[in-house]
Amino acid sequence: MDGLLIDSEPHWRTALVNVFRGLGIEMTRDMAKQTMGLRTADVVAYWYNIYKWEGPSVEEVCDRILEEVDRLVWAEGKIMPGVNELVKWVKANNLKLGLASSSPMSLIKSFVKKIGIENELEALRSGSEEAYGKPHPVVYIETAKELGLKPEECLAFEDSFTGLLAAKAARMKAVAVPEEADRKDPRFCIADVQLASLLDFNDEVFEKIIS
Repeated sequence: MDGLLIDSEPHWRTALVNVFRGLGIEMTRDMAKQTMGLRTADVVAYWYNIYKWEGPSVEEVCDRILEEVDRLVWAEGKIMPGVNELVKWVKANNLKLGLASSSPMSLIKSFVKKIGIENELEALRSGSEEAYGKPHPVVYIETAKELGLKPEECLAFEDSFTGLLAAKAARMKAVAVPEEADRKDPRFCIADVQLASLLDFNDEVFEKIIS
């Protein structure tokens, strides 16, 4: 969801920088990018193991980050190009649409509402509510189950390598749509197709994936 449907990834990084600065930690945007695709609790736990700050608990820091991200996205977030076109394509082909995100369900529902696709989704799953987060495949497996499908019958769209690993581990076909700075990352070669934008997805690409 983040970075794929809405340009929230930069706001996540800003939120991390802002919140950690309040803890006396000079977090950079490049440092924040290292944990892209992970659950918020896993992100905070990762940095706590390095910096061992005093004061707010991991849970309290998570809450601060989530509040800041939600505020920033509603104030400045924009829908990514091709989202509406992809939703229309899914519906025109009588396919099911679900969302599997590492974000907490509260943020998923908030962002989905901002994007305007809350009535188009037939399944919503949060990795924060599963035993393991991405790159473990459980959130994708459970999303497929909620859609009434087998994972191998699903096509996942991902912008992060962590999420792509999760989709492929679930035995799904996968389309990678990494941000511009990551498009030459060789790790994305595990995707069935890599696109520069969701706008590039069409019938021809779909046929190539399933053939």
